[in-house]
Amino acid sequence: MLVVFVQAIRLSYRIEARSPDLANRSGLPRNALIFHTVTNSGVARDAGTQAMRRRMNGLLVANLVGFLLLWAGLQFIGY
Repeated sequence: MLVVFVQAIRLSYRIEARSPDLANRSGLPRNALIFHTVTNSGVARDAGTQAMRRRMNGLLVANLVGFLLLWAGLQFIGY
């Protein structure tokens, strides 16, 4: 699940680089704007960027499902 989340973060950085409103022009490192990319706020509207955003959303949903399955498994065995 950690690997899937890291892949989603890397995709978020790539989406930000392709989106003029989200691009990091300060020259300083910053955290990924995952909330903006998930909600499509300020993201470029071209087909390639939107396909990357859909893939990132799918990875985040897969991560959520993984944690739900982990929780259900722990509940099943009594933790």
